[in-house]
Amino acid sequence: MNTMRMNPIQVRWRALLASPYFTSLVTVALLAVLLAAGGATYPGFLSLQVLFNLLIDNAFLLVIAVGMSFVILSGGIDLSVGSVLALSTMVAAWLLQVWHLPPLLVIGVVLLLGAGFGAAMGALIHYFKLQPFIVTLAGMFLARGLCYLISVGSITITDPLFVAMSQTQLAVPGGFVSPGVLIALLTLALAIYLGHYTPFGRALYAVGGNEQSALMMGLAVGRSKVLVYAFSGGCAALGGVLFSFYMLSGYGLHAQGAELDAIAAVVIGGTLLSGGYGYVAGALSGVLVLGTIQTLIAFDGTLSSWWTKIVIGGLLFVFCVVQRLMGRAAA
Repeated sequence: MNTMRMNPIQVRWRALLASPYFTSLVTVALLAVLLAAGGATYPGFLSLQVLFNLLIDNAFLLVIAVGMSFVILSGGIDLSVGSVLALSTMVAAWLLQVWHLPPLLVIGVVLLLGAGFGAAMGALIHYFKLQPFIVTLAGMFLARGLCYLISVGSITITDPLFVAMSQTQLAVPGGFVSPGVLIALLTLALAIYLGHYTPFGRALYAVGGNEQSALMMGLAVGRSKVLVYAFSGGCAALGGVLFSFYMLSGYGLHAQGAELDAIAAVVIGGTLLSGGYGYVAGALSGVLVLGTIQTLIAFDGTLSSWWTKIVIGGLLFVFCVVQRLMGRAAA
């Protein structure tokens, strides 16, 4: 439709739909509505500690959603993050309990393994021109299978540092948070800086917007893709470390479906699945929306936990429609 034939309201509406912050505003508004509904229905829902618990329980998800944001912004997808998280917990538990390595060394090894795993998938995707969906699906099966080569059962972690990280409560006004929350927020802050204020971030958006144009501009597309998947793998490994703090165990069944939760958080947070459009900070609002839905169902006490998946599925349908409308408005 020719914009010359539109009235001012239509023009403003299309401009709002085409703006990069529209879905982020929708997500923040949705979060506010969910919190208000919870506060009106359940006494104590809006206490600060309940809100802090959203971050405590979902710190690991925030970290892997940050890595997933980079991948989706680059026009790709990473289905391996949940399995890499589980593998990280198994490797950490094995190195701590069987090899008795120092915990800081174990954390460093786990992070390097995760980043290396992601970089290998990125290299396969770029240099062999393979679809990210297929490569990362293979990575998902590989990482989950490697968990059971280490142990078919759960490995309990008794290392003093991990136990201390699990039990430490950091006082903040109105309650407390865990060290994992601070690590997750620092990871988010680093990702925001990398994504929006560095040449790597600009290349990331360019590759996601149009890879051929990025090549013609002289950008290092291959290097960017490898670094993006390495970053996602590193975030998944860091999420595994945080999950190990939270559960004090390594287990091959940890974080089943976490990759889908991370994708849902990123999409709900306002990042387009087609790539090149969105904000890294949207991962936080997306994770908070998912956590609030889970908390509402827990406060109700009569609904099955599967209602969380049902509601999230409905939200994804809505946000996909919104993204489609945004694409048309931008066109």
